[in-house]
Amino acid sequence: MRDISRREIEGLIAEGGKIFILDQFVVKADPWLPYHPGGDKAILHMVGRDATDEVTALHSAETKEKMSRHRIGRIQGRWTNFIPPIQGGKFRALCDGAEAEYDDHPVSSSPSSSHSRDPSPLFDSDRPTLRHRSGEGSLPSSVSVTSVSSVEEDDGMAHIDSLTREKISLDLEKYPPIDHETQDAIVAKYRLLNDRIKAEGLYQCNYGAYAIEVSRYSLLFACMLLSLHWGWYALSGVFMGAVWHQLVFIVHDAGHMGITHDFYIDTYIGTFIANFLGGLSIGWWKRNHNVHHIVTNSPEHDPDVEYLPFFALSHRCLANLRSTFYEHVMEYDAMAKFCLKFQKYSYYPIMMVGRFNLYRLSWGYLLGGHAPRKGPAWWHWYLEIVGQVVFWSWYGYGIIYKSIPTNSGRFAFFMISHVVQAPLHVQFTLSHFAMSTADLGPHESFPQKMLRTTMDVDCPQWLDFFHGGLQFQAIHHLYPRIPRHNLRQTQKLVQEFCNDVGIPYALYGFVDCNKQVVGKLGEISRQAAIFAKCQQTISRDSVLVH
Repeated sequence: MRDISRREIEGLIAEGGKIFILDQFVVKADPWLPYHPGGDKAILHMVGRDATDEVTALHSAETKEKMSRHRIGRIQGRWTNFIPPIQGGKFRALCDGAEAEYDDHPVSSSPSSSHSRDPSPLFDSDRPTLRHRSGEGSLPSSVSVTSVSSVEEDDGMAHIDSLTREKISLDLEKYPPIDHETQDAIVAKYRLLNDRIKAEGLYQCNYGAYAIEVSRYSLLFACMLLSLHWGWYALSGVFMGAVWHQLVFIVHDAGHMGITHDFYIDTYIGTFIANFLGGLSIGWWKRNHNVHHIVTNSPEHDPDVEYLPFFALSHRCLANLRSTFYEHVMEYDAMAKFCLKFQKYSYYPIMMVGRFNLYRLSWGYLLGGHAPRKGPAWWHWYLEIVGQVVFWSWYGYGIIYKSIPTNSGRFAFFMISHVVQAPLHVQFTLSHFAMSTADLGPHESFPQKMLRTTMDVDCPQWLDFFHGGLQFQAIHHLYPRIPRHNLRQTQKLVQEFCNDVGIPYALYGFVDCNKQVVGKLGEISRQAAIFAKCQQTISRDSVLVH
């Protein structure tokens, strides 16, 4: 297999090729893009990058072997990542010039550098660039608004850009340097840890734990039916919500092929529970969740942190960001300005109705033409539609309409069964909402990015059933296919890894996690107020000048 130069790879991407690096081989993903069960977005975020760790974390060895059919060459030496086109990277066609020299600067570079993108007013100015740690001209924590060049001063964007520089500087001070030597050492130890985890059998599913869980689900469902029979509709709704709360954890396992590790069997399990028993789309979840695992906590790219107008998790959301997942601009409009004032107070009430948003997203996926209609997942859409019909037949018609005689009882059962799941939605957001949303550039390694954007929730072992094992989100993001019943055992190994490489391991108790999240929401509200004052001042000064 021939060697392919960096310049040639750039040219192929400029022509529209979906090219990434996997184990030193150049892979062209174009042929299977429409067939990918996890959607096209996850692949698009890997274009121009070394995707070895991301692919290994999210796919089985068998799936990786199938990818080898799409190799078109190999590279020599270390690969320096491009910024993917979906993230704004710009690529030159082969006819545009000869082989270019690439700057391996960890954050700042010129348009012809390894970033291959348009100049940035933040990182490509003539001002001193961000460096890491002492002796390298690190940016002070209080960045002046006037230190940002090429910024539209008339709308207060300088304030947002100065905050962006400050957040990046804080992360560069807290985490290991974003240079090739340091990041390569982290990756090497991360891969060795994966070998150790395999050797200790932590990828093997604990089916005994599932037997206990099935007994728990059956008991809760029986309590729901019994309460319904006795006319205790509110209590019945509580049990129904508890069943859904617990079943979601199995769907999560199946979506990551963490139960049988067989694509078809785990897909059947996930589809049956998500669609037939829960009324949610497993296909939507996979498409959403795979992207979340790759671009975690990125305000522009991660759908799990894109909640405007109700929440903003980054000051950058005040600048009308464009979501690459939803393909629309998240406007910081009057509605968003109003909601963000109170977001630390509205957080829990909105989490109480979070399941209704999941219905919306599921049906948007199923009716929006996003499901793969070719390849190994061609049948998923049809099975999911059948599952939706079955769900609303037994839940909507069979229970709510036929089994409950009064409208007040129906309303109580319906609302309570959904509101009871508020702790579940809080659980899913705790591990990310308070963590960093800064972008340290394409040279940051996969394990460092996951640990920088994810925290774990500390709790006693007897409470694992309530959190579903997913309180270990940092560990899960490092190794998504480890069955969740084994995450507590894996925790000690990950802590040793973090101590060894110098990456802070974020671990907070449940109460402290909530305080962190509410505090972060309050901080963004304050930044929104400052931003509004900047705009008012600039507008007033502009009027006086004219």
